Amino acid sequence: MDQTVTGQFIKTVRKEKGLTQRELADRLNISEKTVSKWETGKGLPDVGLMLPLSKVLGITVNELLSGQRLNEKAYVEKAEENLAALTADKCSGKTKIVVSLISFALTLISCMGLIVIAAGYADVEVWLRIFLIAMAFLSLFASIASMIILWAGSEVYECPECGTKFAPTLAAYIFGPHTMTKRRLKCPHCGKKSWCKSFWRK
Repeated sequence: MDQTVTGQFIKTVRKEKGLTQRELADRLNISEKTVSKWETGKGLPDVGLMLPLSKVLGITVNELLSGQRLNEKAYVEKAEENLAALTADKCSGKTKIVVSLISFALTLISCMGLIVIAAGYADVEVWLRIFLIAMAFLSLFASIASMIILWAGSEVYECPECGTKFAPTLAAYIFGPHTMTKRRLKCPHCGKKSWCKSFWRK
């Protein structure tokens, strides 16, 4: 999927329908800025918005992802390509999480090794013991911080009140109460604070 091609297609079809960016955004309960982001090729509609967007524009999801109107033969070919691309996008966020967990585990093992050495299992000077302990905790802290930032960048949340999907600020992500699948956040669109469902993103 080419974001620029898809964005231009959305813009073209929107104008054919006589809709402004604001009118399209209102029908989908999203911000006008989000529509502008799509049309300028800076992002793609979230999976949950693709069907509603296609219905408003009077096209198929396959045409939306392809960035063009399709005849019957091309429709089947593009469907397979788009399905493969969507599957890759869905897995990418999870892949980032797996990689971050592995990195964290390796860092934790290294830190434990430094602490064991510093705890007296090796004949080293006192200042070196202190240095090793400090480095161990610093490395652990850096690993945790990196993991949190990576996780925050791999998820988007859907407001149950207005249906808007958004990426929270890092502070809201860190301090917001959460479960495995939901986080209590303030929606930037409707301004309501509620338990928002999380989704992986590319």
